[in-house]
Amino acid sequence: MDNRPSWDEYFMDMAVLTAKRSTCLRRHVGAVIVKDKHIVATGYNGAPRGLEHCGDREGGCLRQQLGIPSGEKHELCRALHAEQNAIIQAATLGQSIEGASIYITHQPCVICAKMIINAGISRIVVKEGYPDQLSVDILKEAGLKIVMLGEI
Repeated sequence: MDNRPSWDEYFMDMAVLTAKRSTCLRRHVGAVIVKDKHIVATGYNGAPRGLEHCGDREGGCLRQQLGIPSGEKHELCRALHAEQNAIIQAATLGQSIEGASIYITHQPCVICAKMIINAGISRIVVKEGYPDQLSVDILKEAGLKIVMLGEI
């Protein structure tokens, strides 16, 4: 009997581990891009390279200060999202992610959904939802389904 995790469970565990590097004060998110059962890139949500994280800045998180709910006004966030960082990492390394899968601890927002579509990622596996119906609608229109880990 094989007690090993499935490939989806294994890569999601890696996304959960990656999320532990997050510097966001509101939500820790991790993403892992996988192609042919090989990890191509990882990402977590946090401030751009060389900039202060919200926890290090006086006043902390602007979105928290303004009472902005999750899933709204992403442009007021100082951080890049985990999916964005993973896609950027793959591009920086010259790795094609066309046809890859992405494992994310949370459903992507609409901005990340559009990046996932244009990056050519063909499969999205998430652990938890996120309050952004437009993201779901855009991904569905593009022929991509968000697969919840428990549904596999």
